[in-house]
Amino acid sequence: MRIGELAERTGVSVRSLRYYEDKGMLAAPRSSGGQREYPEAAVERVRRIQEMFAAGLTSDTIAELLPCIHDTDGSPSAEATPFLVEKLTEERARIDRALRDLHRTCEVLDSVIRAAGGEAPPAEFQRAGDSTTRK
Repeated sequence: MRIGELAERTGVSVRSLRYYEDKGMLAAPRSSGGQREYPEAAVERVRRIQEMFAAGLTSDTIAELLPCIHDTDGSPSAEATPFLVEKLTEERARIDRALRDLHRTCEVLDSVIRAAGGEAPPAEFQRAGDSTTRK
C-alpha cells in the first residue's frame, strides 16, 4: 500500500510515517518509480508505535525496542533479550513516577475545586493566602 493509504488506515499523518521511517521504526521497499510500498503488516507496526508513544516512550527508545516486540500482539519476539526487559522495566518505573505525580496533581486540583465551590479543604491542606498548599 502507498503511504497515503497507510496514513488513512492508521490515522497517522504522512509526515509522521516518514519520520518513523527516518528513525528506523518503519520500513518500506520502493517501487520502480521510487514510491514507498508498505506491506499489510505496516498497519500493525504503526499501531504498535502509536501505543508506545502514548505510553510516553521516546522515538529513540521505541526504535530500540521494536525489533524485540511482535507488532500484532506486543509479545516478545525471538530477538527479545535481557536488554528489552531492562529497558521496559526502566520505562515502567518512569511511567509509575509520572502516574504518582499526576495523581498528586489531581488531588490538589480537587481540593482547589472544592474550595472554589465553598467546601473546606481537607485537613491535610492549609490555606496560605490565595493558594492551597500541602502541610
